[in-house]
Amino acid sequence: MNRTFRNTAGLALLGSLLIAGCGGGSSAGSSAPIRTVTAETETRPQDSRTFTIDTATLPFAALAGTTAVTDRWSGVLNGAGYRVEVPQNWNGRLVLYAHGYAGAGAALGFTNPSIRRHLIENGYAWAASTYSKNYYDVRVGVEDTNALARNFLGIAVTNGRVLANPSKTYIIGHSMGGHIAAAAVEQETIATAVNTFRYDGAVPMCGVHGDTELFDYFAAYQLAAQTLAGFGATPFTSFSTIATNVRTAMFTTFSTVPTASGLQLREAVKNLTGGERPVFIQGYANTALQSVVWGTFGGDGTVNGILNKSVLDTNRFVYQLDTDLSAQSATEVTFNAAIQKITAATDANRLRTDGLRWIPKVNGQFSVPVVTLHTLGDMYVPFSMQQIYRARADVNGSGNFLVQRAIRAPSHCDFTIAEQVEAFNAMVTWELGGAKPAGDDVTTRATVASPTYGCTFTRNAGGAAEDNPTTVGTRAAIAPGLAACI
Repeated sequence: MNRTFRNTAGLALLGSLLIAGCGGGSSAGSSAPIRTVTAETETRPQDSRTFTIDTATLPFAALAGTTAVTDRWSGVLNGAGYRVEVPQNWNGRLVLYAHGYAGAGAALGFTNPSIRRHLIENGYAWAASTYSKNYYDVRVGVEDTNALARNFLGIAVTNGRVLANPSKTYIIGHSMGGHIAAAAVEQETIATAVNTFRYDGAVPMCGVHGDTELFDYFAAYQLAAQTLAGFGATPFTSFSTIATNVRTAMFTTFSTVPTASGLQLREAVKNLTGGERPVFIQGYANTALQSVVWGTFGGDGTVNGILNKSVLDTNRFVYQLDTDLSAQSATEVTFNAAIQKITAATDANRLRTDGLRWIPKVNGQFSVPVVTLHTLGDMYVPFSMQQIYRARADVNGSGNFLVQRAIRAPSHCDFTIAEQVEAFNAMVTWELGGAKPAGDDVTTRATVASPTYGCTFTRNAGGAAEDNPTTVGTRAAIAPGLAACI
């Protein structure tokens, strides 16, 4: 049910002033003005692309099957579509949702938070943006999400409801949205974003927590495959000319039946994505997702024009072709000496004077509670992203603010609603003064390799929900892999 208010002239004026100004913020939010920045002359392909919003797609219906009574508002802010939902019995807390990668099309689309039901039935307001641009534009995702958070009160007033400043504002997100959610609480982001905002906590799920290191992984995977297939000298960007031959050399059936060389590739990818662990084999055999990964091969390192120079660097990788990690075999020594090495261009993703880096960093420098979720079989945004995040947080003194949870599933963002709700509730309880929640050790090799690893927080029931952007349902294919948890 949608509650309707008459929009008086006074309320409309107040709303316009709030939207034009700094908007609202939580106790840790922002009441500061939009940051003054210094213009730069360097441009990139992303800057000249145009995107459109079909405003008819922005309004959204009440959630079926709930007794929660809410106000629902939608519109356009700074070129980005938005949706906002506030329960009648609002608990004073606001959740910003950051959606994942939406492709390279011109049309801007929308995703509601997967835990929408949980939020509104427990009194939380939520807001989400389409962002004003597509592609892997995390910078725009952070800025447009922050802008929406800043303008929450103004949007409410414009639609006839006067609200108090949120007592808490949290950010959650999936995939690229997980990158956005993690970057949003970073010190560097807070210091350099144009639309400044401070969140009280974050739940980044299946996120790109290694930022540009994700693209290094794609490059390393490609180079390993083409070298094992006998095309080691083929230029990295010319992969399309050898793609069919490489697949044939690696698989009898892509990606479920590897050849002998394909088995070596599988071992190499296992170690690139986080090492020995449950559900890796099932994730590697996830043909639909592997097709997406292989579709990234052969890029020029600019992330489709988000950058002007190649950010790829594979010099740090040591490739393992068998299960013996104690030493490099003669074959592995030869392979590592022969494989192409790619070096990033200088300042490909430099700090800027006009706002955030073009690809914002997740440096592991934050001071609010963060709870993450990641599936063990994800080949697209691999589990190694969590290991990178942990290492960065620990070295920068932020490790005590980070809790990570491993989920036994073979796809990307393959979470049940129960897993997501538990993670969100754990973060909120912690942030409100409760005990630090339990998590998984993501870095100790023997722990991660245990047959029961990931059992603690995996919840195979309760997967379906309205507006769920994830891929729940693939777990039926890995029932044998779950037996150790029973």
